Amino acid sequence: MANNPHGGLLKDLLARDASRHHQLIAEAEKLSAVVLTERQLCDLELIINGGFSPLEGFMNQTDYEGVVSNLRLADGNLFSIPITLDLSAETIHDLDLKVGSRLALRDFRDDRTLAILTVDDIYRPDKDKEAQLVFGGDEEHPSIKYLRTKVKEFYVGGKLEAVNKPNHYDYVDLRYTPAELRTHFDKLGWTRVVAFQTRNPMHRAHRELTVRAARQRQANVLIHPVVGLTKSGDIDHFTRVRVYQAILPRYPNGMALLGLLPLAMRMGGPREAIWHAIIRKNHGATHFIIGRDHAGPGKNSNGVEFYGPYDAQRAVETYKEELGIEVVEFQQLTYLPDTDDYKPVDEVPEGTKTLDISGTELRRRLRSGGQIPEWFSYPEVVRVLRQSNRPRAAQGFTVFFTGYMNCGKAAIARALQVTLNQQGGRSVSLLLGDTVRHELSSELGFSREDRHTNIQRIAFVAAELTKAGAAVIAAPIAPYEYSRVAARETVSQAGTFILVHVATSLEYCERTDKRGIYAKARRGEIKGFTGVDDPYEIPSNADLVVDFEKQTVRSIVHGIVLLLESQGFFEPTK
Repeated sequence: MANNPHGGLLKDLLARDASRHHQLIAEAEKLSAVVLTERQLCDLELIINGGFSPLEGFMNQTDYEGVVSNLRLADGNLFSIPITLDLSAETIHDLDLKVGSRLALRDFRDDRTLAILTVDDIYRPDKDKEAQLVFGGDEEHPSIKYLRTKVKEFYVGGKLEAVNKPNHYDYVDLRYTPAELRTHFDKLGWTRVVAFQTRNPMHRAHRELTVRAARQRQANVLIHPVVGLTKSGDIDHFTRVRVYQAILPRYPNGMALLGLLPLAMRMGGPREAIWHAIIRKNHGATHFIIGRDHAGPGKNSNGVEFYGPYDAQRAVETYKEELGIEVVEFQQLTYLPDTDDYKPVDEVPEGTKTLDISGTELRRRLRSGGQIPEWFSYPEVVRVLRQSNRPRAAQGFTVFFTGYMNCGKAAIARALQVTLNQQGGRSVSLLLGDTVRHELSSELGFSREDRHTNIQRIAFVAAELTKAGAAVIAAPIAPYEYSRVAARETVSQAGTFILVHVATSLEYCERTDKRGIYAKARRGEIKGFTGVDDPYEIPSNADLVVDFEKQTVRSIVHGIVLLLESQGFFEPTK
């Protein structure tokens, strides 16, 4: 029999409200509605299917403050992460929300109504306290950044009535609700289940770890990866699920089951580990593997870990009896080549030969096409990773030029386009400033806001082309630092971004301006002109600085190609 749900009863709102489905649908059509963000959508799915039991809705102020301060809901149940519906003051005013209001909640992907919320209260959270007590207070923590920049100023608490579950079109057969998973365990006769949380690909060591954990406890394994929101930069869930599917046949027959969890992680370390344990308990698991720095975001910009390596394990152990789920400490395994075996690091005799491959080294080998030995990962897993991690020579990139008008960047960009076309191996796209203005941004003016919007449009197009493996050359003026920083962030999520500052002097640009545009700006005929009555902010993080006045186009292009070659973007000549 599966583990009892947290709080004693699985709050499966989908099952509870199924008999009223048509009534709720009809009511929802007449209600004011809010379209949920991606994180709110993940939270709502796990509220209505019982994954967040004993919650039956988004936390009201009493529950929220209890969780933030004491890890307790108002009813005394342990809960470690605030689950809240944040809305702006403008939305609350426009929808005339107040205590007792009924509000439809819709999916941002297809505008489908998922639930109706009855407003319990509307309150302004203490974000400083939430940042400090829940996440540790470091302003570089991703969830604190999210809290400061994305979360709206008010929280709306209230219970939910489930109308529809969110539609998914990927891996539908692997998306078990807690009730479905419990039924499946019962069908299989599983009474002891070790849950394994992961947001990364699995390799041979992970298989060894989970098999050992199961055998020691005479249990089965639930591989339960997160496929909602994880840490920025993580491998996409499509690739990871293909890896999990590839490794599953490597388990002893009937030992392991794969199920997907639509969770929006907060990377909250100790608090998140408690939360994860509650969620796995609700899904029926009796044991839960907690690793070193479980659900931690890594290091801040000073190289300091946000949490201690074993803080998460200690936190869950503190509440072990109340949680009713047994903690399985993640053992760091190392490979012993002489015996072709994995052993816990602390059990290896001194002087024994061991082998390991770090995550950084693995990524390097994937980028370079280097060998990944079978002792580290199974061939079928490596095959999946190589399909999604093309060698650098097959990846796209963006070379982004910035500089004054007439600084030479257009000539350099055109010459670079010809050179890259000659190199071959990938398509080359040229996004000149004037062309983009005409084709993509013709309705925009030259205010600071419009210029920023123009650069973000260029970045969006560049990112999509880079993701597809193209070489992108962009050459706008891009006078503002914050716009260039935002462009780098957008493109870097798809591939490599190289910023080239064409640092040709303003005097030279003006002196050689054959179209007379600078002269018009000096006479006041053109307003807001960069370098005349609008500033150009010198880049602080350019990857390459060149000067059209002092260098030839040929030498500048050659320097850019050398930089690209040094980063592995071209196949070596055979």
